[in-house]
Amino acid sequence: MHSPAHRCRDIERQAGYLQPEHCAPPPPRGAVDGMWFIRDGCGIVCGVITWLLVFYAEFVVLFVMLVPAKSLVYSFINGFLFNTLAFLALASHGRAMLTDPGAVPKGNATKEFIESLQLKPGQVVYKCPKCCSIKPDRAHHCSVCKRCIRKMDHHCPWVNNCVGENNQKYFVLFTMYIALISLHALVMVAFHFLYCFEEDWTKCSTFSPPVTVILLILLCFEGLLFLIFTAVMFGTQIHSICTDETGIERLKQETATWEKTMYWAGMKEAFGGPFSIAWFNPFSGLTCRREKSTWICVAQAAVTEEDGVL
Repeated sequence: MHSPAHRCRDIERQAGYLQPEHCAPPPPRGAVDGMWFIRDGCGIVCGVITWLLVFYAEFVVLFVMLVPAKSLVYSFINGFLFNTLAFLALASHGRAMLTDPGAVPKGNATKEFIESLQLKPGQVVYKCPKCCSIKPDRAHHCSVCKRCIRKMDHHCPWVNNCVGENNQKYFVLFTMYIALISLHALVMVAFHFLYCFEEDWTKCSTFSPPVTVILLILLCFEGLLFLIFTAVMFGTQIHSICTDETGIERLKQETATWEKTMYWAGMKEAFGGPFSIAWFNPFSGLTCRREKSTWICVAQAAVTEEDGVL
């Protein structure tokens, strides 16, 4: 039995529903050297808050726990590990936010474009009435991005972008690295409390004891909250990749009409090849070149879009 989502899509099977003459011509191709960025107020605020929370954790870890520590080796090892994970987390966040998630070109549902597809008799095409585009299989319209996104999983305000075909890897890395730095911060907070109880509170931090306790409690609350949230999101995304089923498809209970890429094959497809260190690198797929006095970096997945530059 078909779900309501299937009945809704069946309407688009009618040839008259397309009405290609009502579609405006596709907008001109944007500059390749631009970047994908969604101008959504809520998403921008959430993205800024994400960076500020990481910087707060950085401040507390460095100046409350590591700098006053007696062991230079302890401070160096934990400082290097935490800062590396924090850098990778913010880099993954930036890539997830600024990478075209797989947007379908706007306004391509024109008569000329449909004729160029050379459809066979009875072949079905789908049109999105909101962005006037021909929708590929498994594409869904995002009301925030105002575009149809290929293999759209969900729109995440924390990265101010959709999670789709082209940027799912970076979103997975973002959730993984945030979960790791949250866990690392919680462990260091526990050790620091034990250290302060055994020593004089005035010697275990450069701040006064009440300020030290407040900063550590806030970091503990932040770390616990984000550890749970990002660990759940990480597990959900890995499950979606391994089962080749997006969050929207699972929510709508859509019957799979595509050949599923399961388990390890799905992981290799999502992360861009056989297992390697590049899986954990948020800068993979980014090409940079120098023009005059400016460095320009372009994500390979975004180069093929017609108006993916906002």
